[in-house]
Amino acid sequence: MDISVAAIFTLVAVTVVMVGWRILNWVWVRPKYLERRLREQGFAGNPYRLFSGDLKESSMMSKQANSKPINLSDDISPRVVPIVHHTVEKYGKNSFMWFGPRPRVHIMDPEQIKDILNKMGDFRKPRINPLSKLLSLGVVAYEDEKWAKHRKILNPAFRIEKLKGMLHPFYQSCNDMISQWERLIGEEGSCELDVWPYIENLSGDVISRSAFGSSYIEGKRIFQLQKEQAQLLMKATQSVYIPGWRFLPTKMNKRMKEIHTEVRTLLKGIINKREREMKAGNAVNDDLLGILMESNSKELRESGNEKNAAMSITDVIEECKLFYFAGQETTSVLLVWTMVLLSKYPNWQVRAREEVLQVFGKNKPDFDGLNHLKVVTMILHEVLRFYPPVTLLNRGVEKETKLGNLIIPAGVIICLPTILVHRDCELWGDNAKEFDPERFSEGVSKATKGQLSFFHSEGVLGYALDKTLL
Repeated sequence: MDISVAAIFTLVAVTVVMVGWRILNWVWVRPKYLERRLREQGFAGNPYRLFSGDLKESSMMSKQANSKPINLSDDISPRVVPIVHHTVEKYGKNSFMWFGPRPRVHIMDPEQIKDILNKMGDFRKPRINPLSKLLSLGVVAYEDEKWAKHRKILNPAFRIEKLKGMLHPFYQSCNDMISQWERLIGEEGSCELDVWPYIENLSGDVISRSAFGSSYIEGKRIFQLQKEQAQLLMKATQSVYIPGWRFLPTKMNKRMKEIHTEVRTLLKGIINKREREMKAGNAVNDDLLGILMESNSKELRESGNEKNAAMSITDVIEECKLFYFAGQETTSVLLVWTMVLLSKYPNWQVRAREEVLQVFGKNKPDFDGLNHLKVVTMILHEVLRFYPPVTLLNRGVEKETKLGNLIIPAGVIICLPTILVHRDCELWGDNAKEFDPERFSEGVSKATKGQLSFFHSEGVLGYALDKTLL
C-alpha cells in the first residue's frame, strides 16, 4: 500500500515538474534563447518581457495612432503599422519585436524576401489564429496538398477567357453607381458626396454578380457580417492571446460565433440552390461559383469519386467567404485611394482621362482595350505602391533555416513589412515617399531594377474596375 502511494506521489510530482518546465520554457527560457541567437546575428529590438512581449505597447500605439486624423501628405505607415514603423525607426531594418513569447523579425532586403517567398517549405504560412478561422480560410490559408488541390480546382475560374466574360458585370455595376451620382447632382451640376460607401457597395455588387450571379442586395447581409467579423477579429488580435480564451462565453466570442454561423447558413443556401439548378440542367456556370462547382465535380469524377479528391461543402463555403471578404475590401480601398490621388494630382487625372477617351471614345470598355491603357496602369501600380492592400506578410520558421548569411532559429516569425518596403528610399530613390506614376513608365521590372521590392497584388478585379471607372 505504501509503495502504491509513493508511486502515485512520484508520478504526480514528475508530471508537475514536466508541466512546470514546459510552461517555463514557453514563457521564458525559449524566448530568451531566441533573443540571444538573433542579437548574435546583428538584429536589434526590445528585451523580451514576460509573456506579453511588445503586445501591450503595440495595442497602445494603435489606439493612439487612430485617435487623431492625419493629412493626405502624411506617411500612413505610423498609423496602420505603428509598432512595426516604430521598431524599424528605432532599431533599423534588421530589427525584431515580440509577438507574445515569439520574436517577429523584419526582413526588408529584396533578395531575402525573394528567398522567403520561393522557399515555401522552409518559410511557412503562420499558424492560423483560431478566431481567424471564423472570418475566412480558403486557398490563401492552406499549404501543401490541400493548397495544391484547391488551387487546381479554382484555377479554371481565373483563366483569361473566363475573366473576359466578367467585364460586362464590372461595367454594369460601375454604370449603375455613376447613374446614382448623376441623379444626386441633379440640376445644380455639383454636390458634396461621400464616395466611400458607394465604392464599398460597388465592389460588393461586382463580386456578387461575377462570383455568385446575384445582385449586391442579395449578398448585402454577408458583406455586413464579414465586415463586422473583421473588426471584432482586429480587436481580438490586439490583446494578449490566452489559450482557450475563445471558448469562454464573452460578449465578443459569442457575437463572432453568431456571425460565423449566419454567414455559413447564407452561403450554404446559395450553394444548395446552385446544386439544385445544376441537377435540373438550369445552372449558370459562367460566374466564379458555377465554374468552381463545375471544376469540383469534374475533379471528383476523374478521380473515380475518390474520397478527399474534391472540395467538401465546407471547403466551398470557405472559398466563397474568401471571395466576399478579400475581394471586396481590397478592391474598394484601391478604388478610393486612386480617386483621392487623382483628385490631389489633377495632371495625372487629365492624362488618364485623355488616354481612356483615346482608346475607347464613347464605346463600352472591352478587355483588349484595357490592356492598352498604359497611363492608367502606371497610376494603378503607383497607388498600390503607396497604399498596398496588404501591409504585412508573415511566415513561420518551424526548423532552423538559412536565409542568405543568416541562420533563423525555429520558432521565429518572419515579417515582410510591405508598406515599408514600398516606401524605402534605398530601393525606390529619394522620391520614394512621393506619388510619381512615371516611375512605372517602362514597367514594373524597370521600376524595381529587377528586385522583389513591389508586391503586385491588386488582381484583375481591381484593375478592371479602376479602368472602367476612369
